Parts: sequence; structure tokens; C-alpha cells
Amino acid sequence: MDHLFQGSALNAVDAKGRVSLPAFLRSVVERRGDARAIVLAKHALLPCLEAYDPGHAATKHAKMERRAEKTETAIGSDLDTAMANMMAFGASEDVSYDKSGRIVIPPMMKMKGKIEDLALFVGTGETFLIWNPTLFLEDERIPEDMKDIARFRMSERGITE
Repeated sequence: MDHLFQGSALNAVDAKGRVSLPAFLRSVVERRGDARAIVLAKHALLPCLEAYDPGHAATKHAKMERRAEKTETAIGSDLDTAMANMMAFGASEDVSYDKSGRIVIPPMMKMKGKIEDLALFVGTGETFLIWNPTLFLEDERIPEDMKDIARFRMSERGITE
């Protein structure tokens, strides 16, 4: 993959779920394809949303198939694969953005990601995450260095923990 999502930003979310997708993320989406859209899904392990460009769905599917082939002999692997595919693709939503980069987080995704009035965007390489910054800071699994970045982004906006 030539273009990776990297960096972080904190943006306000209005009552209708509108938020500006940071330019550094939009540029990667647009370099990867011609759609002005992202895919949103509840992250499988973390209390946040995972997002990626629409073309990444095929890459994600291929990885899931390879993983399923490795566990093919395991009891229940067909059911596990079916459930993983359902969560990965059935519980996701395509979201387009306008020329200024504004998206509307669908209500279900907003609820699943526990997104309120702020969205912390964090690049993770192939994908990026959208966190409620309060939950990000409270999560014991998040390294302290990453929490420092979130605190810095909040302080830039005059927000303290």
C-alpha cells in the first residue's frame, strides 16, 4: 500500500453529527481512489470507529479470507468466518464528504463509536480511527505517548481533561 493514514487531529462534531474530515486523511483517500467517501465501521476490539477508503474493503476481505484459510481445520471456523464477515461488511456504512471535507457520521455509527461533541482522528496505516477523546484518554490500553498527543490536540482547542 503506497499511501498510509498517519497523524492525528481533533475536530468538533455538531448536533447533527457533522464533522470535518482532516485534510491529511482526505488526501490519502483521494490518492487511493477517486471516490470522495470513506467507510465507517465499529472497531472490532476498541470503543471507537474504524474508517478507510472504499477501495480498502477488498484488501480487508482478502486478509480475512487468508486468516480463515489458516484456521480452516478449527471447529466452528465457518461460523466464525461468517460472523467476522458480517461484522466487517454488514455493520459498516459508506459516508461521502463534500468539497470542504465535511462528513455526517450516521446516527448508528455515532452511537457505536460513542462519538459526542469532539472526534479524535488517529491514523493507523491502512485505516484510521475516530475516537471520543475522553474515552481515548480513559482507555488503559492506549500508550501514554498517544494520550499525550490527544491532550495536546485538546489543549490546542483550549480543552482540558
